[in-house]
Amino acid sequence: MTQPSPFLAEMKEAVTPRATLLVAGVLALSLLFITSYVGALHDPKPKDVPVGVVAPPAVAEQTVDRLSALPDGPLDPRALPDAETARAQIVNRDIYGALVIDPAGTRDTLLVSTGAGRVLALTLETVFTDLERTQDRTLRTVDVVPADPQDANGLTSFYLVVGWCVGGYLCASIMTISSGARSPTPRRTLIRLLSMAVVAVVAGLGGALIVGPILGALPGSTAALWGLGALTVFAVGAATLAFQSLIGMAGIGLAILIVVILGNPSAGGALPPPLLPPFWRDIGPALPPGAGTWAARSIAYFKGNDSTGSLLVLSAWAVGGTVVALLTAALRGRGRDRDRTETAATP
Repeated sequence: MTQPSPFLAEMKEAVTPRATLLVAGVLALSLLFITSYVGALHDPKPKDVPVGVVAPPAVAEQTVDRLSALPDGPLDPRALPDAETARAQIVNRDIYGALVIDPAGTRDTLLVSTGAGRVLALTLETVFTDLERTQDRTLRTVDVVPADPQDANGLTSFYLVVGWCVGGYLCASIMTISSGARSPTPRRTLIRLLSMAVVAVVAGLGGALIVGPILGALPGSTAALWGLGALTVFAVGAATLAFQSLIGMAGIGLAILIVVILGNPSAGGALPPPLLPPFWRDIGPALPPGAGTWAARSIAYFKGNDSTGSLLVLSAWAVGGTVVALLTAALRGRGRDRDRTETAATP
């Protein structure tokens, strides 16, 4: 039998099938990373942006019809009775802006909110300025909920949540990797989840203090941001532990796929949801980065309004991850006990 050459033998030892599989997985994740970020963020276009129109009934109806008929449907307009209602709906996060028409003059007012995303506010200003010009009218813009001067482009809430998410899946991954090939027993899984909870509380407080009292980059309640941070970190960490319980080390790759590759571009950070393509706009609210970013902005700028849904999403990830991790460990533990019993009974 012909012996393999020393080079081929050394190559087989240096690049094992397991290493080849892992490298292929990393390569796939890197290409998906490029595809997701470029696909979601390279060509922002407004689509069905909820806006209000304040004007006398006949004028409001005509304006709503004209805005609804714009090519590609950038706006989702609705008539509102007065400017105060428009302001209240912006603060409640029901709409992103409102056009207040002056029937006695030629200068109208556009209400926007840079706290909900500076890019979207500028986009609305551009769209309405062009429309007003076609009607020989002028426009002034009023920022109802302005972003903090230290919150450049309104991205601090997004970066904060991304940091919490990264901490969640990295800490959970380290707990598993450090234990080597040992299977997650129910007791070991419970200890990891409790450790993850402690990490979440510390990370949530640290993030809230950094963006708030220390850097002054984000307004809002430090205590509320602390709670959001703890929930976000634990939700991502518990989900990562659940993935690892189900499919082993490949669960780390699945966590990165969901949180980083799918979650970050769809979170509404760099581009608010109405500027994202349909797929990314649809999945964002259901993933931890999107839910966390929405809730963080609500806490910082909108008195916590319309954050219940996002908190429920994060809670679902936390509870679901905990249940799946514990249940998987328990079922595998029973399987190991049954195997031991059968082995002992075999003569």
